[in-house]
Amino acid sequence: MIRAALAGVLVLLSACDQLSGGNTSQRPVAARDFPRADRPVAPIVSTRWSSEEARDRVNEAEDIMDRAGIRPGMTVADIGAGEGYYTVRLAQRVGPTGRVLAEDILPEVIEALSRRITREEWDNVSVKLGAPEDPRLPENSFDRILMVHMYHEIAEPYAFLWHLSPALKPDGELIVVDADRPTDQHGTPPRLLACELATMGFRMEELIPKPTAGGYFARFRRIVARPDPSAIVPCAINQPS
Repeated sequence: MIRAALAGVLVLLSACDQLSGGNTSQRPVAARDFPRADRPVAPIVSTRWSSEEARDRVNEAEDIMDRAGIRPGMTVADIGAGEGYYTVRLAQRVGPTGRVLAEDILPEVIEALSRRITREEWDNVSVKLGAPEDPRLPENSFDRILMVHMYHEIAEPYAFLWHLSPALKPDGELIVVDADRPTDQHGTPPRLLACELATMGFRMEELIPKPTAGGYFARFRRIVARPDPSAIVPCAINQPS
């Protein structure tokens, strides 16, 4: 309920911003040098996509981690970790020699996840409060960064991706799981996703349907340096209705 209420406030603020002509003073300071997304941004309405029991019945996390190549000893970031469905399963997969950083942008979610990590004694997990425009990840640190059913909720995608990019190791990969539907319907069309990631120097290496995960699996690798913020041109792609 708290998360839904906060989402309503964010939507109201966004509407007011549009009515005022897009006043940049209402945007986070770290996002003002970047263009806005040329598409709707879905509100955050829940800390979970589905129940953990239902997701495990279709082997969701194991399937996605296998496809992402998650192995013991890796360092992985779980962006938009929510209640920690992927966080704890990643922690089990990477083992005691690996590390998982769970990030979310709502303090109450981070506090609840911290309690879970402590209660379940996941010693290889850290939690971090991020921001809508910056996940605040340490540079050159991650073999994989996962964003599962949350990309469409990123309010400042160009600023967010620009700040995220340096956190990957040179051979690291960015993994996105989302639904193939318009962003205002809590999904991201793959062509739009590929375009927005390409603006940050990422190339889509793989795109496969994953109905058991509620959509598709996309794997990206960074192939060129991130651009200067002033050089970024927003993707203008008509989304399916």
